[in-house]
Amino acid sequence: MSLGSSNTKPLVGKTYSLYGVDTNTDGYYERVHAVADLCLNRCAGLPELLSIVREISRRKRRLKKLASAPCDHDREASLVHTLSANFSPLTANVASHLQGLSWSEKWDRTLATSEEQYHLHMLEIELVNRLNVEKFRRCEVKLAFLPHCLRDLSADCRSATRGADYVCKGCSKGCNINAVSKLLRRHGVMPYIWMTASLRSLFRKLQKDGKSLGVLGIACIPELIRGIRMCSRAGVPVVGIPLDANRCGRWWGEFHPNTVNLKQLEKLLGEETMRRPKQPPAKFRYGAREVRSFTA
Repeated sequence: MSLGSSNTKPLVGKTYSLYGVDTNTDGYYERVHAVADLCLNRCAGLPELLSIVREISRRKRRLKKLASAPCDHDREASLVHTLSANFSPLTANVASHLQGLSWSEKWDRTLATSEEQYHLHMLEIELVNRLNVEKFRRCEVKLAFLPHCLRDLSADCRSATRGADYVCKGCSKGCNINAVSKLLRRHGVMPYIWMTASLRSLFRKLQKDGKSLGVLGIACIPELIRGIRMCSRAGVPVVGIPLDANRCGRWWGEFHPNTVNLKQLEKLLGEETMRRPKQPPAKFRYGAREVRSFTA
């Protein structure tokens, strides 16, 4: 199985595409890593930069002013301009998308995400991964929540509820959820297709058992940020990988095939989490049902 993005043709997203003008998304991860290093050199540390990114990303009017201010106006303006210079080719469709929103859709924070917010979210995901990756890898229970838009649209999905939510049954070899699920299981992570689970309720139940819990999310950038922040507020070590583009029905009105960079996902999981072949899966309980969690 190829660990890179499977497409040789860039995917077009409603607002963003991590492909840019490349034939895979590896270049995006190299770019966001370098930009994070650059920005960290200008701050006292990672927590400080993450706090700044989250604060200004919530204030769209302030962001517009920073984007129009000279790049040397202050630290925040410099950050916004730096991100725009590096990430604008990936978010070329945001302006046309925002112009096409209905009055009611403009109140939807996800759909109305501005271009400056996309850029800050890209940096935030990178910073959160750096902050939490070691804690996540050491957690006794590691769960992943996958978007159903990664499924094989040409096949009838046979996923079924098991434990916290739906799980992939491996019914299609060409299904990206199947490929991601297999990779996660090899690294001791229990993958779920996020359909019905209440994460807040799940966190409370699992944390009562006294086991350390970590979460990995895969979603389009605005949705991934929402999940990351919710986990952070709950004190759960969270990491995430964005979808290569946003192509689901929420954005387009219909579903289009989508991908995620499996090579970068495996790099985030780390070699030390790879399951030892002879070790049986550990178990934890969710409600009245028993759920299997694979540990390294």
